[in-house]
Amino acid sequence: MARKHAFVHGKVQGVMFRMCAQEAAWRLDLHGWIRNLSCGERVELVVSGDDQSVETFIRWCGDGPPLAKVVRVEAIDDPSEDPLKPFAILETL
Repeated sequence: MARKHAFVHGKVQGVMFRMCAQEAAWRLDLHGWIRNLSCGERVELVVSGDDQSVETFIRWCGDGPPLAKVVRVEAIDDPSEDPLKPFAILETL
């Protein structure tokens, strides 16, 4: 099992990034969450699941949906062991 905490930078708000990410996560049977950050130029997420699915999802974040313009993805291993629910969209922080 893998668990990542990531920030996606660029034009990632107002382009359906969170909804498309949720759909991608559901297809990959991942758990976690995603939310916009108040700066308007980043989303934050935590994702967990089998190693290959998490890596596939993080790669997807590097492209995002068609209207997104991802500049970079910062993803690190997340050592937390708190259980995560099926992938959800949270309120903006």
